[in-house]
Amino acid sequence: MTTTGPLRAASASAPPALWYPADRPPARTPPEILAAAARIRESVHIVALPSGTGTGPGTGIGTGIGIAVGGATAPTATGQPGLPLLGTLPPLYPEWLGDRSFAEAHGVRFPYAAGEMANGIATVAMVGAMARAGMLGFLGAAGLDPDRVERAVTELSATLAGKPNWGINLIHSPGTPALEERIADIALRHRVPAVSASAFMALTPAVVRVAARGLHRGPHGRILRRTRLFAKVSRPEVAGPFMSPAPPQLLRALVERGRLTAAEAELAARVPVAEDITVEADSGGHTDNRPLAVLLPVMLALRDELTAVHGYDRVIRIGAAGGLGTPAAVAAAFALGAAYVVTGSVNQATREAGLSDDAKSMLAQADIADVTMAPAADMFELGVKVQVLRRGTLFAPRSTRLHQLYRDHARWEDIPPEQRAKVEKDVLQAPFEAVWAETRRFWEQRDPAQAARADQDARHRMALVFRWYLGMSSRWAVSGHSARRADYQLWCGPAMGAFNRWAAHSFLADPDRRDVVQIALNFLEGAALITRAHQLRSHGVTVPAAAFTPRPRRLA
Repeated sequence: MTTTGPLRAASASAPPALWYPADRPPARTPPEILAAAARIRESVHIVALPSGTGTGPGTGIGTGIGIAVGGATAPTATGQPGLPLLGTLPPLYPEWLGDRSFAEAHGVRFPYAAGEMANGIATVAMVGAMARAGMLGFLGAAGLDPDRVERAVTELSATLAGKPNWGINLIHSPGTPALEERIADIALRHRVPAVSASAFMALTPAVVRVAARGLHRGPHGRILRRTRLFAKVSRPEVAGPFMSPAPPQLLRALVERGRLTAAEAELAARVPVAEDITVEADSGGHTDNRPLAVLLPVMLALRDELTAVHGYDRVIRIGAAGGLGTPAAVAAAFALGAAYVVTGSVNQATREAGLSDDAKSMLAQADIADVTMAPAADMFELGVKVQVLRRGTLFAPRSTRLHQLYRDHARWEDIPPEQRAKVEKDVLQAPFEAVWAETRRFWEQRDPAQAARADQDARHRMALVFRWYLGMSSRWAVSGHSARRADYQLWCGPAMGAFNRWAAHSFLADPDRRDVVQIALNFLEGAALITRAHQLRSHGVTVPAAAFTPRPRRLA
């Protein structure tokens, strides 16, 4: 019999325990091991197989170690001899992946969230479906008019009455802080249970107010939150402030403005701004394209450092997002130490997504290399980029050209005439002044200060017109404006292509049959299966490759 070093050492120290078969022998062949490994909700015994069973070096079958489900660790009435018991793995449930405190804090069954996708692509229907399935869902509030956000929040509050496992997005809006404040007002006024703060480069009054409003002490003196803030981050220098108490000067200013009470500010100085930090790796939309395997351990170490510095009495949960397009990716995130996972790109091509069928079809055909970076509409002037679909659309090169023109010229009139004509013909598909007139009307309603500034600053006027194209490109994809198909802006990362490859030739291959809950359940079930396969392999079992590549199937 061949065993691993640690197992041999353990068996030499004491008489070996024995496992006794009941109604079935141990699994020893690849098909048997594959079937037994899939029974993750039962205890699995790792046993040493008797010599002469056709396993071991040179047989091409295994190492002489098998696995058994059922049986007993005491002699049975069958009288069959026992086999040396090398170890037992307890049941493994998808619910048990990640940090158990995530479920307790957010009232969920699974450590899984469907992330916010801007312009309402993460719809009320998507958030509701996730909440009812025992997971977390965030409404894609970014890019929506505040009145539309309020209507969606009102609907969710009514349909999910009493459920704590839903939320909305609060996106950083450095150019329009008043808009950021309005979304924060909506979240607080309606007591939205959770808020996901994304694309923040620093703490702002709005995000600190969301985190601190409603802080109070429970019956045993523990500081409790009314709104649970998630912070989506991709850099340690941004993550650190969210893992720390809010700065005193920000808290003082909010108290002076009557936006927080003195008691709330005092409690906010004792807890981190956010207790759920979503580490965003190579995701669609705003991203720094960092590999999760590099980024997550850094954030975990930073969390531990700041917890010690501030003496927190409870853990800050670190979740993973970006690049999660298969069960294997989800399993890897949990193996790295993620408390929970958040998916995004893959949910855009589901039935619940607020995206046109035309755009969903484009996403369903994407491969892992069919993505690229392009200027972001909300942070255009800063040169911030988002990750978008490249295949089938000219949005990336066209928007990049607009940013180059903005960078190189002080005003529209300074651009050479032939280049201006090309932008009007191919990109704007309208005269610059006509687009400006439409853009000005929009900003007079949304934020009049922007329109007033543009009247005095020709470069700002040019930026707003160029941002009109970037903003409309997403709306054309949402509405399915096929005449502008070449300009669709579709946020996605390589995970979209990985998902399409994994889902090929299954019920999830067709966008009409893609369901956000089925994707989530398959990712979690698959991650548990892969985790079990890794456990068995690390204990010397020869695990078939198929155990690491679970296929999609309908789950309840």
